[in-house]
Amino acid sequence: MHTSSDFKQLATKASDSRMRTRYLALHHFLRGYNRTQVAEMLGISRGSVNSWVALYLSGGLDALQVKRSPGRPVRLTAMQQKQLCTFIENNAVKPDGGRLIAEDVRTYILSTFKVEYQLANVYRLLHALGFSWITSRSKHPKQSLKAQET
Repeated sequence: MHTSSDFKQLATKASDSRMRTRYLALHHFLRGYNRTQVAEMLGISRGSVNSWVALYLSGGLDALQVKRSPGRPVRLTAMQQKQLCTFIENNAVKPDGGRLIAEDVRTYILSTFKVEYQLANVYRLLHALGFSWITSRSKHPKQSLKAQET
């Protein structure tokens, strides 16, 4: 069992503010304050203090750790993602000049898979698939190498 000063020390070393708050709540609780007083001191809900104390008492320090939320699952299957990767690789540079843009990818996903994405989420999906949107300047279809040399 940890002492009040152990939690005070953990709180000063914690880089995550959520963990710091949890450690301070347990510090005050172990000093003899009730859960309502701890919640008022820290400006948090009593329910949060209750759950943190219960987690600590049942599972120790490991149970207090902040668990990362997995987020919303990808709406495309693995096969659809593979098909999307193939589309991007084959159409990254358009035959008539220019480059594939996120709106093109969004339109392709909607027309092919009937799944609607916002542009920000298209970029997030592409990043997860290993694509980067940092590219060189595209070439204009009417570009003249002769004119550039002169």
